[in-house]
Formats: sequence, structure tokens, C-alpha cells
Amino acid sequence: MDPRKNPFTPGAGSPPPALTGREAILANADVALDRVLDGRNSQSLMLLGLRGVGKTVLLNHLADVAAAKGYVNVVIESPEDQPLARSLVPKLRAALYRLSRSEKAGDLARRSLSVLRSFAAVFKVSFGELELGIEPEPGTADSGNLEADLPELLLTVAEAAKADERAVALFVDEVQYLSEADLAALVVSVHRASQKRLPLLMFGAGLPQTAGLAGEAKSYAERLFQFPEVGALAPEAAAMALRGPIVAEGAEIEDAAILSIVEQTKGYPYFLQEWGQQAWNLAAGPIISLADARAAADVAIAGLDASFFRVRFDRLTPKEKAYVRAMAELGPGPHRSGDIAAKLGKPVENCAPLRTGIIKKGMIYSPQHGDTAFTVPMFDAFMRRTMPEGLGMG
Repeated sequence: MDPRKNPFTPGAGSPPPALTGREAILANADVALDRVLDGRNSQSLMLLGLRGVGKTVLLNHLADVAAAKGYVNVVIESPEDQPLARSLVPKLRAALYRLSRSEKAGDLARRSLSVLRSFAAVFKVSFGELELGIEPEPGTADSGNLEADLPELLLTVAEAAKADERAVALFVDEVQYLSEADLAALVVSVHRASQKRLPLLMFGAGLPQTAGLAGEAKSYAERLFQFPEVGALAPEAAAMALRGPIVAEGAEIEDAAILSIVEQTKGYPYFLQEWGQQAWNLAAGPIISLADARAAADVAIAGLDASFFRVRFDRLTPKEKAYVRAMAELGPGPHRSGDIAAKLGKPVENCAPLRTGIIKKGMIYSPQHGDTAFTVPMFDAFMRRTMPEGLGMG
């Protein structure tokens, strides 16, 4: 069929043609957004899930919903080994500059810009073009203690938004890469805003360990946030994610083809997009057959091996690859840390630093104490394809 009309667009954060199976999460977020706009408190949301389940897609969708409701959005992605302040300052500056044009919020927004300049100076972040035109506000958000300064800063932003009859929404992707101090400062900010009934919500997305990290940063995080799990789609939702976009383009897909693709992808949204794209391109049309779906598997897997899986594999050191290969030998997981060490032929305590390093890289996580699992679906099969002899093990 015509590839120019292919409805499937696999990519990092690329919105699918049909956002299915996430209705409960979207409904809860909508309620939270409306409550805060109405001057009521509500829990913020932290989306948890493996790679490729669509957390970023959901986060971006929620940002669009918030913007349509009049929210002042601050959207960042947490890069590894970079302070939160460096990501936040330019986004807050842009938001406050827009608020400063408001007749209702102008004075408060300009005051918040002064506070932001003080904050930026103490955390050594460039403030941008407005630096010469705005004087700092001494004594506010400039102690150098992020856990004290960030809440002070964000409360001034929320006050300005409230004056404009709006609210503030922080959207933070890849939360697991935040340092404990940075995550604690965000949690405290949300807590302080809730205590003062100021209109501030946070929507985060991260790997499954993020809930534990938030709890370690501040024990009361579990009361401030909902932690919905974003997983593989149920068979009915996965089928709808395939059939809906195909029918919308005037084509069809056999039931058997859908069953085959759902089974092969296990319902993971990113993989559904890959299989759907390849099946469409391979089909003569106007009906995608079971044979097309089966043929799509080889092309899709080769593409995933060269990109989705490979980019993560290449971040690992040889010793880390050996550890992950040992995990793969045991199957999808989760696996006991002792079993992985035994497969490597090493004492479990010798493997602990290696395991910690791989967790920090976001490749594996611990579902519960002593267990280890992949953060990337089907990574065990990729490792067995890439290292068929278990090279480096032992």
C-alpha cells in the first residue's frame, strides 16, 4: 500500500494515530487539572512504565490538554548528569515573560522574574536576554539550598498565574535521571503549593523505579502523587490501535493479522507502531493479511535491533553487557540477583556495583528487593540475537 498514507509513526514520543487504552489515566488527569483551576487541591501524577509504552506520548498529550485549559506549562526532560536548575530556568523565564504581559498578573510576574534572576545567579545558570533589564530580589530563593529555594521560586510563579486566573503545570520527563536532591526539591515544591492552595500541579514520567526514588527523596511523596502504571495495552485496546488507523485510511486488516501482531508485540505500543508500519508497507492492499503481518515481523525486528535496542546496548560497557547477557540467558525476568551472579560465575556482592551502574543508566530496575528486570521490553531476546554465544560471560 502507499507508504505516503501509512498511518503508523514509530518514534521517540511520536503520537500514535489512535491513543487507546489510557482512558483511566487521562480521566484522572483531567479531573486534577480542573480541580486545581477551580482553586481546589489535587494529587499530581507520576506516570510509571517500561521503555516504549508511551509515557512521553501521554505526557505530551496532557501538556496539550493543560494548555487548552489555560495552564502555564513548564515542560522539561531530565537529562542525565545535568542539574535540574539548568533545565528549569529558561523554561520558567519564558513562561514568566508571557505572564508579565498580563494586566492582572504583570506585577507579580515581574517580581517572579526578579526572584528567578536571584535563583539563576546562585545556581550559576545563564538568565538570558532579560538579565540586564531585571534586578534580582535579594533574600528570596537565593540561599543556594535547592530544597529551600525552588519552592520559594515556584510559589511566586504560581501566585502570578493565580492572579491571571490560571494555573501552573510542570511536566517532567525521564524523572529517574534527577538527582535525589533535585527530585526532593520538586516534591517539596508541590507540597508547599498544596499547603498554600496555590495552583501548581506536576506531571512526571519515568521508569518503574521512579516511585521508589520519589519516596526516598521525601517520604510523603506517596500522598502527593498518584503513580499510575503505563503498561502494555490489553488485547482489545491493542487491536483498536491497529485497526482504527488502518480503516481511517480506507484499508482493512484481517482479524488473524491483528491477532498475530498483538501476540508478537505483546501489546507494547511502540512495537505495535513498528509492526503496523511494516505490515502496511508490505501489503499489496487494500487488505493487510496474516502473511503480511508475519512478513512484517522480520523487518520490524531488524529495525528495532538497529535502533531501539542498539542505542541502549551501545551505552553499556563490556562488563555491563556481560551482566545483561547473563540476565537474558535466564529469560524475560524478573530474576534474583543471586541467579544472575551465579550465571556469571561470580559472588553476588562482586556484581552489586555493576548492577547499580546499569540501573543508573536506566537499562534495568529492581521491582522488589533482590529482583532485577529489564526496563526495555523484549531486550532479553535482543541480547540473545546480538550475543548468541554469550560472549564476555564468565
